[in-house]
Amino acid sequence: MNKRVSIEVDGKRTVVGHGITVRKALEIAGYKLTKYPEKGSLFVPCEVGGCWSCAVLVDGELKPACITVVEEGIRIRAEPPEDYPPRRIVHGFTGHTVGGVGTPWWLKGERGYIEAACFAAGCNLRCPQCQNWETTYMGKGRALTPHEAAKIMTETRRRFGVDRMAISGGESTLNRRWLVQYVKGLKELNPDANARIHVDTNATILTRDYIDELVEAGMTDIGPDLKGYYPETFMRITAIGDRTLAERYLSTEWDTVRYLIKQYKHRVFTGVGIPYNKQLITGQEVGLIGEKLYEIDPKIQVCVLDYRPEFERLDLVKPKYDEMLEIQGILRSKGLRVVVCQTEHGHIGP
Repeated sequence: MNKRVSIEVDGKRTVVGHGITVRKALEIAGYKLTKYPEKGSLFVPCEVGGCWSCAVLVDGELKPACITVVEEGIRIRAEPPEDYPPRRIVHGFTGHTVGGVGTPWWLKGERGYIEAACFAAGCNLRCPQCQNWETTYMGKGRALTPHEAAKIMTETRRRFGVDRMAISGGESTLNRRWLVQYVKGLKELNPDANARIHVDTNATILTRDYIDELVEAGMTDIGPDLKGYYPETFMRITAIGDRTLAERYLSTEWDTVRYLIKQYKHRVFTGVGIPYNKQLITGQEVGLIGEKLYEIDPKIQVCVLDYRPEFERLDLVKPKYDEMLEIQGILRSKGLRVVVCQTEHGHIGP
């Protein structure tokens, strides 16, 4: 017979199976768990303990519900009070010589460091060819408060002598409260006019009100991805098997780009990323993405990423230089004026 333990969830006693996670215990207790942020639900996107979006109080200590195991007599508070600073695993604070999707193209050709960057652990997608899987599935290590991370990034900026400060992942936007406070912290610690705060994101949960909050906090540059024109392609690239969820994620990506251009074109630099490998997406579909982007803004920066064999897709063949040149030509033929392509010989374009 399976061992049972008695726990307390928001003041109510309940009996659950020994060894299950706090996440599962909350589900048993009737809490709604989601993969897309919704009011009145617990957002559990990464499930590896990296993003801490699902963090709850366990015996008065903030812990990620997705990996914390229940024990006899523990007390869980599903909604931590506002005075508890959010936490997240963030690592890799260093200088970068190329930048990300949201880095202006004219900086990519410069020699030396052009920005300082860090990487937030955890992701809501499960891309078999994840290009940064060690960060995506990182669930161990000390989780930082927004202030701690902003302080480290500010020191990193000064050490490398750059103005730009970027955060990527994993997926940087999963823990909304953390990211907004982090951006605010960077703005406060870097009040000079030259400071740029750059967020790279898959944009799958980046709603309009979230964008507004980040801009108000101090975000100046952003690099949203577009992982497909068709839902089927998005599902193939991301391994999201739930079509309804995949369609919602893809729709949010596109709406993110539209809203950024409509609302913040002259305030926030936006560069769009398109992952490319012919085993994942066809050149024809890249062309359709280009047509749609042209309708939004012909001058928007588009950066095509040449996906290499990685993680569970070691069978992939990294696109050759001529192939990326062809993809650039397809996008230019749709009227887009700023097309940058990542290649085996460095960036080309625009």
